[in-house]
Amino acid sequence: MAGKFVLQRTADGQYLFNLQAANGEVVLTSERYMSKDAALAGIASVRINAPIDARYERLSSSDGRPYFVLKGANGRVLGHSETYGSAAARDRGIDSVEHHAPEAELDDRT
Repeated sequence: MAGKFVLQRTADGQYLFNLQAANGEVVLTSERYMSKDAALAGIASVRINAPIDARYERLSSSDGRPYFVLKGANGRVLGHSETYGSAAARDRGIDSVEHHAPEAELDDRT
């Protein structure tokens, strides 16, 4: 299995998705969306942009822990990672998104 997008509804009625690697680990969490259609469009955008390394912004949190954000061609944030213990671990997370997102199935839990 290549991984999956898990689409969920939040307690306040919005939508978000997580991209899970084949081992079930969450490698990307979306922003919140007001509608299901917008969240599905976000998933489609992640599928398109994930293989493009230039779409990833490699950052560090205020305490110095590495993380990344994936942006669309328009510069809008599509999703972000958890923080990692090292830059190498963050880069493995990016590699996972690049390889899993394009073919990931949809697990619609709404």
